Amino acid sequence: MEFRTEVAVDDFPFSLGYATPTLFCGSCFTENIGGIMRTLKMPVLVNPFGVVYNPLSVAQVLQRSVAGKIYNADELQFRDGLWFSFDFHSRFASPNRNACIALLNEAVSSAKDFISTTQCIVVTFGTARVYKLKGSGEVVSNCHKVPAVEFENKLLAVDEVVEIWSNLISMLLGLNPSLKLVLTVSPIRHWKDGAPGNQLSKSTLIVAVHRLVEMYSDNVFYFPSYELMMDDLRDYRFYDDDMLHPSPKAIEYIWSKFSRVLIDDDSMKLAAQIQKIIQAAGHRPFNTDTPEHKRFVDKILKSIQDIKLIHPSINFEREIAILKGEQ
Repeated sequence: MEFRTEVAVDDFPFSLGYATPTLFCGSCFTENIGGIMRTLKMPVLVNPFGVVYNPLSVAQVLQRSVAGKIYNADELQFRDGLWFSFDFHSRFASPNRNACIALLNEAVSSAKDFISTTQCIVVTFGTARVYKLKGSGEVVSNCHKVPAVEFENKLLAVDEVVEIWSNLISMLLGLNPSLKLVLTVSPIRHWKDGAPGNQLSKSTLIVAVHRLVEMYSDNVFYFPSYELMMDDLRDYRFYDDDMLHPSPKAIEYIWSKFSRVLIDDDSMKLAAQIQKIIQAAGHRPFNTDTPEHKRFVDKILKSIQDIKLIHPSINFEREIAILKGEQ
């Protein structure tokens, strides 16, 4: 007997891996999957501006990245002793205005350089609700703990999301006609909107995404992370302690589905080798002077050398330093 409904994920007509630079942007679920690929040393850039939840803000940061438009002092805000931008996560805030501008523009520059080489952009939408500053009407990516009375919020309509993203996709494909986009909806529920509000928001995103997939069927694809969590793993044992975020086991399961249909076989084999090297470097022996440990280190260093001969761009500096006792 079957006691659950397993969600089947169709194969994709392309694959990702160590030869395909991939940009991840969007909600914190993006950081879960993109973070796994980054740990495995795949060529990824994950949320260069920090976590971004709504599709309008994601589009804005991508447009700014492509243009390479730098920030100036007039675009910064100051509150509670910190300079910050409403476009960026709070980790970019600084008590020094010039330092804040430098952090923002370094992120813009890195994103622009990476996008020029990327072959795929993976986007996760978290919510269709946007927050606007009452004074300027500016849609913010992050509220930076500014009091709620200074914002008004609205739920984007399906047509608004489609229009914003069709314009962006057309621009991106004009720069790189072979670019692929993987769109997904975050399985993390936005509970402050209440259960009905969260469902309305997610439904808006799902309808908009599927419309975009239909419009750009050769370049835009859907990965069902939301359905995997809601239908396949519909049990609270797969949730974290807050009962909203996926547990590590759930993330591992969704990654297994993602990697099966989107990561090429050779890259998965290489990833397994790299994972062993990372684990070996994390091993802390009681005595590093034994012949056994030295043979162990030599074996791992040889494995790194073998990989570097074929994949010279993969960075093992941290692991080598640890193995040689330099960290």
